[in-house]
Amino acid sequence: VQLQASGGGLVQTGGSLRLSCAASGTIYSSYVMGWFRQAPGKEREIVATVTWRSNKKYYSDSVKGRFTISRDAAKNTVYLQMNSLKPEDTAVYYCAVDVDHDGAYTIPQNYDYWGQGTQVTVSS
Repeated sequence: VQLQASGGGLVQTGGSLRLSCAASGTIYSSYVMGWFRQAPGKEREIVATVTWRSNKKYYSDSVKGRFTISRDAAKNTVYLQMNSLKPEDTAVYYCAVDVDHDGAYTIPQNYDYWGQGTQVTVSS
């Protein structure tokens, strides 16, 4: 599986961005897709996840109510709609896929394939 993330950019506080993650290769219904982010000097952290089969979603507390994860099975693409952006949302955002479910979906080490990352910068 190869992942291609896009959609990052510079936006003012309160603005919106939509990230996309296009997957090449077969996405099986058992897969879990996740968005993570990493700010300078900080560890990579979970943002949101979605299960491919049941479309069950998870959000971190820091983005709940502002971000929405979705997936388009026909396009093998996962989206992250980010609204009401804050300066603390500034980070490199990564999409990833967990294919073997060997641990919690919130742990980046449990994901098997990663996209290249896209920079999101929110100015105050």
